[in-house]
Amino acid sequence: MTLLKDRSRLLGNYRQCVQETWLHTAGNLTLTGYNSEYGNRSFEDKRTMRGGFAESPLHLNKGLGELPEWTEKTIIARAKNLADRAVNIWRAPDISEESLERFKPEKPVLKSYTIADHPFLQNGITRELFEAFRKEILNLDDNVREEFLKHYIAYKAETNFVDVSPRSKQLILNLNIELNELDDPRGLCRDISQIGHFGTGFVEAKFRSLDQLPSMVGLAPQALEKQLGDDS
Repeated sequence: MTLLKDRSRLLGNYRQCVQETWLHTAGNLTLTGYNSEYGNRSFEDKRTMRGGFAESPLHLNKGLGELPEWTEKTIIARAKNLADRAVNIWRAPDISEESLERFKPEKPVLKSYTIADHPFLQNGITRELFEAFRKEILNLDDNVREEFLKHYIAYKAETNFVDVSPRSKQLILNLNIELNELDDPRGLCRDISQIGHFGTGFVEAKFRSLDQLPSMVGLAPQALEKQLGDDS
């Protein structure tokens, strides 16, 4: 319930401005079981009527029954009083720094992956394909670097230009280039931009035998050149 209403006669010439400013603020709000009876009566009527503020048992209304008028000044004063009481009632807990340290969440430790985290790269044809491919890719440019991630290996200059996902007996290459920008005379690639996959590329090629190495090595530099060209 709001204490301030349109019919209040005690706000002077600035009644409308004061009302618009303070009507729905904490200093002008309270609880009552007589809201319908109060209606738009004056503050004096609300204070002195049966069940009015002078008779209110609520601590929230303490002091309202003693006020002769309800003005901007009394609204501000009541708001401050309520704020001070709230701070005292709901105090912040006094906890030592030592105790707080016990409850602080631990910073996550970022796992560093290696070739040992990829079971398909431990031996066999997949390892042979990978070693042959990585050697060629790392020799493309001095800026090319290799990063082992959980599900794939990224080769990047500024960002990833080709990602390698090891599979049983093959490597899945994801090239960060649009299919229509790629020179792929043997049709080894497909568009995966709308398909869920590991890596950041838009184009997929499957590397299944060492005979395909020249073709695979021919695809990856195109994605690298596009990246370097875009950066420049």
